Amino acid sequence: MIWQFASRYFRAKKSTNAINIIAWVSVVAIGVGAGALIVILSVFNGFEGLVKSLYSSFYPSVKISPVTGKTILLSPAQLKQIAAVKGVAHYSAVIEEKAVMQFGEEKTIATLKGVDSHYNEVTRVKEKVVRGRFDTGDENAYRAVLGIELEGALGVDVERSMVPVDVYVPRRSAGGLLPNEALNSSYLYPAGTFAIQQEFNSKYVITHIDFMRKLLELGPNEMSALEIATASGTEDVVLKQRLEQLLGPQFRIQTRYEQNQALYAIMQTEKWAVYVILSFILIIAAFNMIGSLSMLVIEKQKDITILKAMGARQQLIMKIFLAEGLIIAGIGAGFGFGLGALVCWIQQQFGVIKLEGASFLVDAYPVSMHPMDFVLVSVTIIVIGIAASWYPARRASMLGIELKAT
Repeated sequence: MIWQFASRYFRAKKSTNAINIIAWVSVVAIGVGAGALIVILSVFNGFEGLVKSLYSSFYPSVKISPVTGKTILLSPAQLKQIAAVKGVAHYSAVIEEKAVMQFGEEKTIATLKGVDSHYNEVTRVKEKVVRGRFDTGDENAYRAVLGIELEGALGVDVERSMVPVDVYVPRRSAGGLLPNEALNSSYLYPAGTFAIQQEFNSKYVITHIDFMRKLLELGPNEMSALEIATASGTEDVVLKQRLEQLLGPQFRIQTRYEQNQALYAIMQTEKWAVYVILSFILIIAAFNMIGSLSMLVIEKQKDITILKAMGARQQLIMKIFLAEGLIIAGIGAGFGFGLGALVCWIQQQFGVIKLEGASFLVDAYPVSMHPMDFVLVSVTIIVIGIAASWYPARRASMLGIELKAT
C-alpha cells in the first residue's frame, strides 16, 4: 500500500506544474551523478587492471628475499622442499645489483638482474620484448636484454650492434681505493629490448645468473631472491603462509601485492577520493529532492488529513513520503546506470576518448565495469535518497487533522 500511494503521487499530475518539473530535475541530476560515478570508477578499474597487468609481467607471484643483507643462501635440498610445497608451479633464482654501464662515450646507472633458465616460466618479460630477442647467453658469450629507455640512453641498437656494453660493479671485497681494485668489470652483448613500464624500462638489464655470480664473486647457492609462480587455483597469500611455515622467519616472503604495496595503496586512495568528490553531485541533487517533496507535502495536505482521519498513523504517512523519495532516487539511479554503462561500452568497443601523448601502451582510456561499483553507487543513492526524504516525510507525518465543512 505504501508503494502504491508513493507511485501514484509521483505519476499524478500536480496542481502546480513546477512540482513535476522539480521532481524530474531531481531524477536527471541523480542520473547524471550516478552515471558519472560509474564511468569514473570504471576508468580507475581500467587503469588499475592495466597497471597490475604490467607489474605482473615483471614481478613474481611470491618472492623470497633476505631480511637483512643483499643475498640469501638456499641449498639444493631447500629448493627441492620449496618445489614440493603445494601451490608452487615454478621458481627462478635471481641476482640483482646496481652497475655502471658504458657504451662508447655514453654511461648510465642500471640494475643488472641475473636470471636462470626458469625465469620465463615465472614472469612474462619475454612476451614484452619489442626488439631483438630474449637471450641471456651462456658462458661463451653472456648477453643482455635492456629496457627500451636504457637502450636509448646508451645509444645501443640491439638489432645491429655487435659491440658489447661494458659493465662495472663494486667489488665485494674491495681492498684498495684505486678503480681497478674497487670495481669488477666485464661486458655484455645486447640481444633484445623489452617495454613494460617506465619504472622497468629505464632501470633494468636482464642477463644470465652465472654472469652475475662471477661478476659479484658469489657462491653457487647464493642469490638475491627466489621468485615463484603460483599454481592455478592457489592464492598468493595462501602460498606465502605455507612457505613461511617451511622456511621460518629468516626469510622475507612477499606476495605480488606486498612487493608493490605503496603503488596499490595510492591507486585505491585516489579511487576513493574521486568517489567522495563525485558523491557531492548526488548530494546537490538531493536538495532538489527536498524541494520537490516539500512542495508535494503541501500539494497533498488534504490527502494526508483524510488518511489520518481514516486512522493512518504518523509512521505510515512518513513511510509513504520516504518511499516517494526512494522512487525518485531509484528512477534516477536506473537512468544513470544505463547511461554510464552505455558510455563505458562505447569506450571499450571504439576507444572514443584518446590518451594524449605517444608514451602510453594503450591509446585510449581503459575501462572496466565491476558489479561491486554498481552496488556501491546504489547504496550511496539509497542513503542519500533516504536522508533527503526524511525532513519532508517527517513534516508530512506531523501535520494535524484539519477537516473543514464546505
